[in-house]
Amino acid sequence: MGGQPQSDPLASAVLNSLSAHIAILDAEGVILETNEAWRRFANAHNPSDEIDSVGDNYITICEAATGEDAEDAHQVAAGIRRVIAGKLREFVYDYPCHSPEGKHWYYMRAIRMIGDDPLRVVVSHEDITALKLSEEALRQSRAAIEEREQSLAEANIALKVLLKQREDDKADLERKVLANVKGLVFPYLEKLHTARLKPRERTLIEIVETHLKDIISPFLQQMANADLVLTPQEMQVAALIRDGKSSKEIASILIISEATVNFHRKNLREKFGLKNKRVNLRAYLLSMT
Repeated sequence: MGGQPQSDPLASAVLNSLSAHIAILDAEGVILETNEAWRRFANAHNPSDEIDSVGDNYITICEAATGEDAEDAHQVAAGIRRVIAGKLREFVYDYPCHSPEGKHWYYMRAIRMIGDDPLRVVVSHEDITALKLSEEALRQSRAAIEEREQSLAEANIALKVLLKQREDDKADLERKVLANVKGLVFPYLEKLHTARLKPRERTLIEIVETHLKDIISPFLQQMANADLVLTPQEMQVAALIRDGKSSKEIASILIISEATVNFHRKNLREKFGLKNKRVNLRAYLLSMT
């Protein structure tokens, strides 16, 4: 095999049966033997010449490499020198070897043969393209799954936020409607119930009461935000101020003294943070709609 007719036939048969490209080097890095896969690969890349690598110095060839693959070749040469020097029992290295026909990767292994005399190093190159392509496909698949999981997680968070906001808005609207009805409608209905009314007028009041849930007032909804700090009568006064009623008119409508109306005006300014500001209370209330 490879210019070595004295080689053991069984050993030659075994080497030629292996898929890895194998060469045996001496202590200087010179190729002593190659197997069929090594020679087939070399000739495939140099179709114009029948190549027999036996006698070539593999280390020197690697160290002289130039171009985009030079760094890998230099790493291989350095690794083999360390094995020859006894600094490493084994050196392994995987590298790309792409061609116009497609992408390829190889796993290179250099190991000292058992025995010290003479020193021999077995260098093998195994095609691991299928493994690399599988790893790349797996990596892309994992990346796609992670991206999808991230998107689903973000969508789930957004959905939870929207659902919570919907529930909050629903509860807030219900609270506002109840506060409006309680603070701004019921007091007037109670006054009407105690007044002398004709049967037709009482019927109209009953109709109003049955449709209270249909009443929605943007201003009253804003006022309901202050439900925890405004009393029912303060909400009544605020609504009438916004409608442009004077203190005297408000006092007459609510059947309270004008002094009480002014007291409520003072409290409203304080609660809305207008105590020491030159801001018209009615203008402020109008701005809340």
